[in-house]
Amino acid sequence: MKSKTIIRFGGYGPSTTTHSRGLKYIGDSLQNLFGDRVDIKYIWNVMDLGYGPDAVLWLTECGLIDIAYMSTTALTSRVQDLEVLDLPFLFSDNDAARDAYDGDLGKHMRDAIEEKCNFLVLGYFENGFRHLSNWKKQITKPEDLLGMSIRTLGSTTHNRTFEILGMHPKSMRLDEAKLAIEKHEVDAQENPFANTMTYGIHRVHKFHTLSNHFYLSRGIYANPQNYNAWPDDIQKAIPYIIKEAVPFQRNLAVKEEKIARQEIENIGGIVHELTVEDNKAFRRVLAPIYKEVRDRLDESLLTLLD
Repeated sequence: MKSKTIIRFGGYGPSTTTHSRGLKYIGDSLQNLFGDRVDIKYIWNVMDLGYGPDAVLWLTECGLIDIAYMSTTALTSRVQDLEVLDLPFLFSDNDAARDAYDGDLGKHMRDAIEEKCNFLVLGYFENGFRHLSNWKKQITKPEDLLGMSIRTLGSTTHNRTFEILGMHPKSMRLDEAKLAIEKHEVDAQENPFANTMTYGIHRVHKFHTLSNHFYLSRGIYANPQNYNAWPDDIQKAIPYIIKEAVPFQRNLAVKEEKIARQEIENIGGIVHELTVEDNKAFRRVLAPIYKEVRDRLDESLLTLLD
């Protein structure tokens, strides 16, 4: 009797998040196709095991996890080209962002990641547009942010964006950030509404701005040695499953954002939508970051955004 092919999925959030459900879609599809030939296992949240969220990366690279998700921003220190994805106001809407990730831009980033890291890039889940929140006051224009501290993901481009806005960026892991936010050791944070709610930040921050300032994806990464050791028919099935799992997760993310915003408002949170003029004001202030990134990266990268 042939041994089962064990496939371990991993992430850094509860099983109820859209990214976890995206992994579950992949796992369920494999189970349905291959039955008792596969043994599907899940580590929903590595933080429950005492790891930081970024541990997902090395756990996958060394093969303890087979398939996982992680924000592309977490890899910018190793894959410089990814910095272009961290530019503010890069995409006008979800459709524009998805077209870019599913097209030439996404292919370029896949190749760049695979060259520098021990990953196969299977696709891109949606983390979505990020919005500002804080406990102090409502943010309607750039100058409202002057002097505030903000938790960031640690990307050079993200940190410079907030410095240009007159803020004090503080790079923190998620577990550290949650405590700092609860204690008001940092004034502000930025996340999709769904993350803000999942992490309980909406119970600490009253003021929310629908700023759409960054769009992030979470790459779906596989350990190449483990992947290539699986039977050929399993390997060949996965790209087709990913093509179904990605839109499944993205559609869930859109629904979750609406639900999360409603929950934020239900408990007394105030959500401010930027006017067209206020949005233009943010873009004007942040124009220098585009020159800074152009000076660091190959100009041809920006043509992939056209």
